[in-house]
Amino acid sequence: MMKAVIAIDLGASSGRVMVGYLNNKKIELEEFHRFQNQQVMHGNESCWDLYSILEEIKVGINKVVATGVEITSLGIDTWGVDFVLLDKFGKHLGEFVSYRDARTQGVQEKLQEDNHLLRQDIYHTTGIQFLPFNTINQLKAINDQQPHWYSDIDTLLFIPDYLNYKLSGVKHCEYTNASTSQLLDCKEKVWNKALINACGAKMNWFLPPKFPNRIIGQYHLNDIQIPVCSVASHDTASAVAATPITNEKMAYLSSGTWSLLGVESYEPYTSELAYQYNLTNEGGVDGRYRVLKNIMGLWLLQRIKAENPSLTFQDITSLARQAKPFRYVLNPNDNDFLNPTSMTQAIKRWFRQRDLEAPETLSEVIRCIYDSLVLTYDKVLTELAEVTGKPISELRIVGGGNQDQFLNQLCADVCQIRVSTEPTEASALGNVINQFIASNIISSLEEGRQIIDASSNVKKFHGKTY
Repeated sequence: MMKAVIAIDLGASSGRVMVGYLNNKKIELEEFHRFQNQQVMHGNESCWDLYSILEEIKVGINKVVATGVEITSLGIDTWGVDFVLLDKFGKHLGEFVSYRDARTQGVQEKLQEDNHLLRQDIYHTTGIQFLPFNTINQLKAINDQQPHWYSDIDTLLFIPDYLNYKLSGVKHCEYTNASTSQLLDCKEKVWNKALINACGAKMNWFLPPKFPNRIIGQYHLNDIQIPVCSVASHDTASAVAATPITNEKMAYLSSGTWSLLGVESYEPYTSELAYQYNLTNEGGVDGRYRVLKNIMGLWLLQRIKAENPSLTFQDITSLARQAKPFRYVLNPNDNDFLNPTSMTQAIKRWFRQRDLEAPETLSEVIRCIYDSLVLTYDKVLTELAEVTGKPISELRIVGGGNQDQFLNQLCADVCQIRVSTEPTEASALGNVINQFIASNIISSLEEGRQIIDASSNVKKFHGKTY
């Protein structure tokens, strides 16, 4: 009989309720419901509309159930670092503030000063890349503001854990999402008391992190019960789970709003060199590590498109081809690009502030983004090989960004590396195979990856020499 699970995949701009089917050793995905996920302003805070998201999730589940498909379980994956604080009655406190909110500006430095902490010590403990919006900094910002509800905090749940709680009534902490917080000891995989104290939080707010791929509760819909599965709930962890990594010389690029470029490892890399390169060691399935770099990614192009609504993505790549390559190069990870009012103006301003010639035409701005991204990819691949001591000869690009053939070929050309692509729906497929593992439908991550590879239309790109 065909096995089916509901994969709820939430990204920074949209959410989908999908059903994954396993039929004759092939996986198929069917989208039942798609909805926008836009940040909303509450006062001066940029927030997620989690109530709306939860209602859309339920709409999607209802659509699936209405078809009569027999569902084995459901699972949710989302972005990392963000969380919800609950009181002892399970009611949320404060707003659902997004990592793109400005409240963490300058907080990392203040956290270190207030607690006499060295960046190196934080890194060697957590193995996590320094980003201004990491959970540790968000909690420090809340602690310094001391809102009126602060003393009522009882439990912290990361976003997918909170959504699971609203569906099942069960409070749970999933490891892969918890690992993004910069509060977890990366080797021991437990909360670090000193860092939790440093940001003003309390140890008793945090549930013990549990490895993914386990049934944690039930979602009740009339007389139907659907098991709720805690999958690799960080969307990149699910995307990497779905990446057919066939050998230790293969790197992955999860290409979407963010570009997550890294390698899979059974050990973290927290050396002085890894610290200098600001690599991150996030949690993966089976206690593995995703040794990677977070790069701002297609967010820059998405914002350009939002400013020019008539542009299709095909128009964008056509414009990129018209401009002179590598004339303008910037740092895509600069905080100036995190959430500007206008991405076009932010890019031009970035150059002018440095007394550099700035791109003027839309074509030049777009080409600047492409060139800057692939040069960053090339740099990170070199850093990963240096830190791990293992050469990288192949790159597997997954996620929605792998549909950009221009970017794929540019990666092969600039990085001088073999590039293969697929799956596009990597996070959703990782979510699906994690549920299949939890329900003993498939035996292991390796089996799941083989099934995904056999179900994919893989394309290959070879670097051109100039």
